[in-house]
Amino acid sequence: MPTQVPCPHCGRPVEWSAASPFRPFCSKRCKLVDLGDWLAENHRIPCIDDPVDEDLSPPDEARSIH
Repeated sequence: MPTQVPCPHCGRPVEWSAASPFRPFCSKRCKLVDLGDWLAENHRIPCIDDPVDEDLSPPDEARSIH
């Protein structure tokens, strides 16, 4: 029996095989809704903010307005 996983969008069971062209999604609709959420920045991958490298920041005189 093939492995089944829940659709990330709606939770319906999806067979994890070549017979499911939209896996891990259950349908094209769920796949496109998820893509739209990523494009609207509703989903984000957390990252650790790196401290600003002083060698890469512009000199102080370049930041001031003359």
